[in-house]
Amino acid sequence: MAFRIHKRFLIIFAFAILAFASYCAWDYFDKKAEYTPYRDFYEAVLSGTVVSAKIDGERIYFRTDVYATWAKAYPLYTENPYSPTLRETLLLHGAKIEESKDSGEIVSLILDSIFYVFFFGVIFIAFRKFISPNTFKVVRKTHVMFSDVVGMEPLKRDMKQVMDIMLHPAEYASRGIRMPKGILLEGEPGNGKTLFAKALAGEAKVNFIPAKATDFESMFMAIGPMKVKLLFRKAKAKAPCIVFIDEFDGIGTRRNYSGSALETENTRIVTALLNELDGFEETKGVLVIAATNSISALDPALIRPGRFDTKFRVPSPNEKEREELVLLYTKGKRLAEELSAKNIAAVFAGASCAEIESALNRAALLARQNNRDEITMDDIRQAQGK
Repeated sequence: MAFRIHKRFLIIFAFAILAFASYCAWDYFDKKAEYTPYRDFYEAVLSGTVVSAKIDGERIYFRTDVYATWAKAYPLYTENPYSPTLRETLLLHGAKIEESKDSGEIVSLILDSIFYVFFFGVIFIAFRKFISPNTFKVVRKTHVMFSDVVGMEPLKRDMKQVMDIMLHPAEYASRGIRMPKGILLEGEPGNGKTLFAKALAGEAKVNFIPAKATDFESMFMAIGPMKVKLLFRKAKAKAPCIVFIDEFDGIGTRRNYSGSALETENTRIVTALLNELDGFEETKGVLVIAATNSISALDPALIRPGRFDTKFRVPSPNEKEREELVLLYTKGKRLAEELSAKNIAAVFAGASCAEIESALNRAALLARQNNRDEITMDDIRQAQGK
């Protein structure tokens, strides 16, 4: 697409150069006129025999009634005295006057035209880049199921019912039950909120559109709200569908109306989100899931009933879940004999899923650096920074 756009600009530029060259060539051949002294020209003007004149810089090209049938526009020329009364004299004696722009003006006009074409072309390309229809990818299969998510059993049970409503909205609507428009997942970073949203889409076998707060940021004002509209328009077209917005507190923060450009854009994005959520039809099968580290940072209008009105806490893994995670993340790794999933899990008390995975990977690297195949407890503690 970018190559095609650049090709169009090259074609336009080539046509502009060709038009300028044609003009110069025509002007050059047209000016092969016969010289006439200014006194003779002025007498011809006074006698009324000059029928038309063209004032062109330092020369005046003219035609008399003798040359009325000539194909050449102006067969005669004389010097231009830059007289302030010459134009009036010509008009009073019935001559038509034409003034041509000098070459400097024409070049300036062409350069200005090229600049405007280039400027608006850049704006067009920028807008296409920032609000391209491909900004938000539709994932048809996430290849993630609930069995891939360790723990979160209460959350899985609750979400299975939401999933059933999403797949059979009309059936639930006949019973007066609607699907939540928005679900908020709150928890510390690295505890699997994104993985859980993918697993829900995988279990439901529906389309999945991932987005994050930075996708709505732009150097241009009003691009953020336009992207919000694009995201929800695409979701409605791909229903049944799950829209997942990560780092939601990056775009859904409280509006403070301070008047700054940044806050104005944030206000517009929040307003666009509210409009899209209010415009949802309850039987269309679109579910919006947003992940945030702090619900309290969000705008109250977003989390009121009828919008993001269903909230779930994604906690750090408990002891049993940490043991399962250790077993998962130590597959393919050799552990020292004294190590077990239980005593390793105890070391990671309070850690997130991502922290456990990262520390175990770092421990394996430390063992390798020390020319050992087995991971020891010292490696794990060192990987944690303890």
